[in-house]
Amino acid sequence: MVLPLALIAVIVAADVLNGPRIHLGPLLIVAPAITASFAGPGSVALIGLVAVAAEVLTGAFDRWSGVAEFETQLSSLVLISGLIVFFTAVRQRHRRELKAARSVAETAQRALMRPLPERIGPLCIASLYLTAEQEAKVGGDLFGAARIAGGTRLIIGDVRGKGLAAVDTSALVVGAFRAAAHLRSALPDLLSFLDGAAEAEPARTGDGDPGPGEGEGFVTAAVLDIPDEEPRVRVANRGHPPPLLLTPGGGVTELRAGTPAPPLGLGELSPDENDVDAFPFHPGDLLLLYTDGVIEARDATGTFYPLAERLASWREDDPAPLVERLHEDLRAYVDGSLDDDVAVIAIKRMPAR
Repeated sequence: MVLPLALIAVIVAADVLNGPRIHLGPLLIVAPAITASFAGPGSVALIGLVAVAAEVLTGAFDRWSGVAEFETQLSSLVLISGLIVFFTAVRQRHRRELKAARSVAETAQRALMRPLPERIGPLCIASLYLTAEQEAKVGGDLFGAARIAGGTRLIIGDVRGKGLAAVDTSALVVGAFRAAAHLRSALPDLLSFLDGAAEAEPARTGDGDPGPGEGEGFVTAAVLDIPDEEPRVRVANRGHPPPLLLTPGGGVTELRAGTPAPPLGLGELSPDENDVDAFPFHPGDLLLLYTDGVIEARDATGTFYPLAERLASWREDDPAPLVERLHEDLRAYVDGSLDDDVAVIAIKRMPAR
């Protein structure tokens, strides 16, 4: 508030020093205009009143009282100050509405994409969720974790498309995973259940009707079972980028599916049997699950983000520091502008105590 008051003082002083031949009163409108950039309508109105009083003071000093030009300038100052106060009040109301909308969005994000716990059984976990739309809190990527008898079950996935239709499908698949992860003891049974859930919600346009080529949606997903007592991980991959296994020696290995399978939700194209691949996962090893928003991120030259190369060159061996390093490096690589949603889960098997 010091700045607009100082401006009023400077303008009044300059007006007095220049005498009655040069009148600087119209410049006083700058003070409430500047105040509107950082303050609410009450403060703007206060500065406007001070500016009007200063205009009256300079007019009296220069003996402009009763002169039509002075009256016109004074009434213009009052009118424009009033308009600034009005539009400041409108802006403040819109800010409150936006704050409320963001609060709802954050609540929806916590409900749909709950942050994963830092520790589940013998596993240490860190996660990252970024949306391509900066104001959005929930996108088409998904992840989840569930504690089951004798182990931990996780899912990471990516819904075809963007917007509300992708969010709908994402919420449906995550909800189906949470509902069935404890009830379906076998991983293929769980995949069949998720297949039906994804197929039940076709992708739709903004008006609620299937658009051209949008009658069918699908979800690429990887579902993992990590037993507590066995040093291995079982992976059922349905068209998703393969998890990466980071070993203490600095090696990075892709855990590729032995038999490629189509994404979830493709109906007749879905396989009759869901193949599950088993890979070693020893204490000290770290698994990185990610969506294609990571590996398809491009720099200014159009080059894809080299995830495996980056991981091999880093020395972070705990989930939280690794995810934080990946977040910072990915943002710098794309200059802060993502073209797709990003979901990442880092999982480390801790040594038995």
